Amino acid sequence: MQPSAALGRISPSPTLAITSRVMELKRAGVDVIGLGAGEPDFDTPDFVKEAAIQAIRDGKTKYTNVDGTPELKAAIAAKFARDNGLTYKADQISVNVGGKHTLFNAMVATIDADDEVVIPAPYWVSYPDVVQFAGGVPVIVKAGPEQGYKLTPEALDAAITPKTKWVILNSPSNPTGAGYTADELKALGEVILRHPHVWVFADDMYEHIVYDGFRFATIAQVCPELYERTLTVNGCSKAYAMTGWRIGYAGGAPWLIKAIAKLQSQSTSNPCSVAQAAATAALTGDQSFLAERNQAFQARRDMVVSMLNAIEGMTCPTPEGAFYVYPSFAALIGKTTPSGRLIDSDEAFVGYLLDDAKVAAVQGAAFGLSPAMRISYATSDALLREACTRIQTACAALK
Repeated sequence: MQPSAALGRISPSPTLAITSRVMELKRAGVDVIGLGAGEPDFDTPDFVKEAAIQAIRDGKTKYTNVDGTPELKAAIAAKFARDNGLTYKADQISVNVGGKHTLFNAMVATIDADDEVVIPAPYWVSYPDVVQFAGGVPVIVKAGPEQGYKLTPEALDAAITPKTKWVILNSPSNPTGAGYTADELKALGEVILRHPHVWVFADDMYEHIVYDGFRFATIAQVCPELYERTLTVNGCSKAYAMTGWRIGYAGGAPWLIKAIAKLQSQSTSNPCSVAQAAATAALTGDQSFLAERNQAFQARRDMVVSMLNAIEGMTCPTPEGAFYVYPSFAALIGKTTPSGRLIDSDEAFVGYLLDDAKVAAVQGAAFGLSPAMRISYATSDALLREACTRIQTACAALK
């Protein structure tokens, strides 16, 4: 027996592969600093943990509604209203096993063979693979540093064809941290409005992790005319440091939410009941800790950006949000390492950093735009300073 053709259209997640490699090295006693994982180093808030413990004590360990408990859906509806000015009823909300599951459900439930999905690059690694698994065609549109790593209306308009089904917008972005302003989203929305067959997958997973007074907006909020054609996607993983709890959610048209529930009923069924209770507490509880954590993230961002920009041949833009930087280093391609190995790609460069500097990052090729790398600064100040010092030393040793 051979694997299915659908499975052959995808590759293992490069970011998870890096994380696994780092854990292997650490178990072997190697002093490696991992900057590849896309998860906060902060712990899940205590009040969220307590809600999960109480749910277990209360016997909330049985099946729930396939796409979320009424309590969690109510909390999500309240969150959308509070934070985004969006009104969703229970039949417009889907709860899934993490944001990646939301993406998978939405694409598989709507894409037919050869349907196109416009994806700005750099992109989160899972977008094109999930589209391809569903039988669709990723249409990659370059959005480089000269554009602030953001899709322009002109580039979007040029990418849309009669086969386009979705446009994926991720703000703030994984991997760049770039955030779209309300005006930028309106300009993109005007393009999409001219193409009534096109829907928007708005990935807002890093909504609450923003800096320097950046005001988060989402496209259904600033372009109400697109409300019926937008799936507004979020989750608890990043802001609430709940990556392992696996709760993602979305608000959208009732028919689409029903289609997602149908698919989910034959795959995972309901998300973990205890995790749903924890997510309900996260969304309804005291949100003040978010600002405190953002201050710590911003200080880390500023240090990393400063230290990387001090490297000759490397340019690191200052992101508006998330906890990643995406430095480019075209000037370092073509150099050789002290051992004589040619740096001919960003994959070779991050391999050099891992082997010689014992610092793990993710190559830009994984995100569709090279030569660059993604660095996560969701770790301690001391480790970040040491990692950046190691990178500086490694780059200085190139010939």
